[in-house]
Amino acid sequence: MEMPLAPTQSIMDEETWELRLYVAGQTVKSVTALANLKKYCEEHLQGRYRIEIIDLLENPQLAEGDQILAIPTLVRKVPSPIRKIIGDLSNQERVLVGLDIRPGH
Repeated sequence: MEMPLAPTQSIMDEETWELRLYVAGQTVKSVTALANLKKYCEEHLQGRYRIEIIDLLENPQLAEGDQILAIPTLVRKVPSPIRKIIGDLSNQERVLVGLDIRPGH
């Protein structure tokens, strides 16, 4: 007789996180922000995230949609609510709190 498996994760845990990083070219801050973001995602959201990089030098009109005032800026689109973090994302604790990622999440 098979026992049904109990769900081990909440719906939010199973959701794919959609992250959008706004940059302006390959500046040191932009490259650092992307490297930091990838590291945090691999540590805390393995296989459950998608990063979209928007270079405002190529597509300046895209800054309006998310009301981007400074770069680099990270925008968490999903899960809602939308959250934004400005800077090179070097302060891991600030980034995790800002994105509402709990260690071991």
